[in-house]
Amino acid sequence: MTSKPLSERTKPFRLVKYFSFSSLILIFAGTIVLSMFNTHWIRSMQFTKSEAYALLLIENLNHQVFMQFILPVGLQFGKIELRNKDQFDRMDSVVRTTLHSFKVDLVNIYGTRDVIAYSFSQELVGLENQGGTSFQNAIEGRASSKLVQKGSFWELFLGVPKEIKIVTFAPLRAEKPLSPVAGPVLGVVEIEQDLSGDYKGIFRFQVLTLITVGAVMLILFVIMIFVVKRGEGIIQKRAQEQLKLKEQLSRAKHLSSLGEMVAGVSHEIRNPLGIISSSAELLQKKMAQDDPMGKIPSIIIEESSRLNAIITDFLNFAKPKAPNLLACRIEDVIDKNIRFLATQTESRGYKIHTYFDNGLPVIQGDADMLYQAFLNIFINAMQAMPDGGEIAVWAKSANNSLWVAVEDQGNGISPQAMEKIWDPFFTTKDKGTGLGLGIVRNIIEAHGGQVRMDNRPEGGARVSIRLPIQKEA
Repeated sequence: MTSKPLSERTKPFRLVKYFSFSSLILIFAGTIVLSMFNTHWIRSMQFTKSEAYALLLIENLNHQVFMQFILPVGLQFGKIELRNKDQFDRMDSVVRTTLHSFKVDLVNIYGTRDVIAYSFSQELVGLENQGGTSFQNAIEGRASSKLVQKGSFWELFLGVPKEIKIVTFAPLRAEKPLSPVAGPVLGVVEIEQDLSGDYKGIFRFQVLTLITVGAVMLILFVIMIFVVKRGEGIIQKRAQEQLKLKEQLSRAKHLSSLGEMVAGVSHEIRNPLGIISSSAELLQKKMAQDDPMGKIPSIIIEESSRLNAIITDFLNFAKPKAPNLLACRIEDVIDKNIRFLATQTESRGYKIHTYFDNGLPVIQGDADMLYQAFLNIFINAMQAMPDGGEIAVWAKSANNSLWVAVEDQGNGISPQAMEKIWDPFFTTKDKGTGLGLGIVRNIIEAHGGQVRMDNRPEGGARVSIRLPIQKEA
């Protein structure tokens, strides 16, 4: 059953990621649109509120003007003429007293012929045809309001004009005491209110809302990026772990079948090989010492021994035995290796230096198997330096583990060889089975440890071994 490639496995997550980002963008856009509608609704409410406020002022002003100006002046003078200074001053006093402390910038009172008869601004008095459609509606008894905005293009576009006013026109009527029916229209009242401050406050609220929403969306965006990156990392890591486990499983199956084959072949070879070796030894004893053919049995015995060692390596790799865990000291195992190799190291120019921390702990291990593992490591180090050299052995304890490192001064391991260094039957030497490091790893892992091979920065290779420190039962 073939596994899906990484791109196929991560496709559902990518869809979720794109959906999440798209949703976030849509939410942000929707929030902006909602904020604009909300701002428009607030402005509409402000306009309605200001219009109602203006109509209330006009209603009060209408009552005061009728009661305190129109009736008294009509009785006193017989007619109303605001061109008369006394009448104008009296009208001005009534209007200003009525609107005192209220938020009104301008008041204009029109006659029935669209002529400004009274105004807060003396310059407007007497002007004709200033009311327009709003004046006509008021004459017909309908009040109306409009917004007047002044400012640059961008100020008007952004909704923050330099000046914004609401202008309200309403009829000025005669009052009928004790009657619910309003009297005839006597003129028109125009009131201007400055809303610049209110609209700027609304704009600031809108900006604050957008900044808050933007900040929240930015935080969510950053969090989402972090979550997405972490999710992608987890998915990629799991995919790599699955691939690694699949490779290990495939390798284990391959090694298992290979081990069974090697074990069977080795057993079949070892039996006739033993007969050949014993026959050669018997033949050697019966031949005269001066016989020119006397070297042949020696060669047969030597090559049989070498072949037997190769078969032993095959069997050790294919059928590794379980370690017999007993208390042992790693420094004793390494010293035994050094003594065994003393003849070769002295004759070929090798020197083995040991650097052991004081008081190394006792570990639970199989001394014979560990001896074989370190023997293979030392032999590899010596083969990496055919002209001789120095080998350093370090040992220390830390983090409930015993750490051992063997370093040589050879040429190191090439990147191509490093990828295959643990593969069985892989070797860079002219002679050898390529099983030495495989046997080392099997032995160390059988002890619950780990082994790693890498190159030293100053040159040469380093084999690092970690063995757990277990308390005696």
